[in-house]
Amino acid sequence: MIITNRVTGTKVNKSPGRLWFEKIMAILALINLMLVFFDLSYVPLRDFWLQGRVQLFLKLGVLEYKIPPTPLKVLPINITPGYDLVKGIEPHRFTSDYLRTVAELNRAIATGGKIEPILAELRDKSTEMVLDNPFQIANKTGTLERIKRKMRLHIFDNKNASATQAFNIFWSSGNLSENYREELDFFAREIEPLIATNYFRPVGVNGKPVDYFGLLDFPFFVIFGLEFLARTWYISRRYTGISWFDAMLWRWYDVFFLIPVFRWLRVIPVVIRLSQAELIDLSRVRKQVSQGVVANIAQDVTEVVVIQLINQLQSSITRGELTNFLIESNQRQYIDLNDIDEVREIIKLIFDLVVKDVLPKLQDDFEQLLNHSINRGLNESSAFQALQQLPGGNQISSNVSQQIAKQVYQSLYRSLEIVVEEDPVFDELLKNIINKFRMVMRSEIQAQNSMKNLEYLLSALLEEIKVNYVVRLSRTNIEDILEQQRVLLKTAKEN
Repeated sequence: MIITNRVTGTKVNKSPGRLWFEKIMAILALINLMLVFFDLSYVPLRDFWLQGRVQLFLKLGVLEYKIPPTPLKVLPINITPGYDLVKGIEPHRFTSDYLRTVAELNRAIATGGKIEPILAELRDKSTEMVLDNPFQIANKTGTLERIKRKMRLHIFDNKNASATQAFNIFWSSGNLSENYREELDFFAREIEPLIATNYFRPVGVNGKPVDYFGLLDFPFFVIFGLEFLARTWYISRRYTGISWFDAMLWRWYDVFFLIPVFRWLRVIPVVIRLSQAELIDLSRVRKQVSQGVVANIAQDVTEVVVIQLINQLQSSITRGELTNFLIESNQRQYIDLNDIDEVREIIKLIFDLVVKDVLPKLQDDFEQLLNHSINRGLNESSAFQALQQLPGGNQISSNVSQQIAKQVYQSLYRSLEIVVEEDPVFDELLKNIINKFRMVMRSEIQAQNSMKNLEYLLSALLEEIKVNYVVRLSRTNIEDILEQQRVLLKTAKEN
């Protein structure tokens, strides 16, 4: 099976077994990339992984609308206890203790125990939470603001009231004695999930949060590292003149699997591998991208190239190189590569083609043209005018003109046939005429001092071409040209 390497453009003969190996490695690379993206998004999306629900807020000026969370969990299991270990995330001591105290209050109410000491403790903890902001270390200060806002609205129906007073009133026996079940349900539904999202993440010796993702990524590093070494070594042994380092440059995109930073760049080798393994087809994407690049740079590149070319021609003419070429070309020794006078042979070839193939097919047309011209000349003759007055004179004059036209054409054609026949004397005369024409042309141009005028006119012409071309090119829509190209390719495929 012959596969085209979409990176190098070379043809690679892949056996079915090798193609299956490419597919397995591409799928493994895709799994690694998905794990990398999951790791990068885990901390920002930890609330979703923790609760399995999505809740969005839309805010426009002073207006704010909360989209209710999904009633059912999207995720069947909670993955945060396991992956928190990878990111070094631990339960926050304060907020965890706060929720444990709330749980003790629920048990005390259910069993009829004393609740006043627990309420007092919750009031103190609430004041400490509002003042000390234990959410700051996890960059979740916004979560605390949402908690305070919900409590203000619930108690005072005013989002600008005191949050400390709102918590103190909420955790009072007077508030809970009236409808404790509704109040605790409110806390469990609106407040507790927000408090539960807080966490503590220690900082490592490098000054960054602890992260053990490298341990999960290490097996992939080993697999792709060994594959990279084996594959590049095989390439260096298979191709002549390719060193091991050159082979590593050949597979440059695989290096992203071996770099522990900027892991999201692994999307480059993953896409290439999926394409090489024929799991995805990037030909249409590559075509659209290349056309987009062409559309963006074609106009600028064309303008620069054309203007530069014209400027070079103008500079050459201004420096007198055209004059030097015409004058000195006769003095320089001409290098003949094949002992053939190409100019003479071209003239003879064209002459031969015209005489032997073209003129015989145009004989009737030429005879009619000559007949018409001769008739016009005879009609102006007083002798033929008198002849036409006689009976049958018109027929006689017509026959005469036809015979003259036929004889003239035959004479000219015969003369041309003689010219195209092999004749060394004719060839020598033709060669002399061509050489003399060149010499006379050079000498006359130089003698009449016409070269300056010619140089000026050529330079002015090039300047006009440059200006007009650039203006016309700037008005050209490159997309229209690309559309014409696509139509032509489509027509060619259909035919």
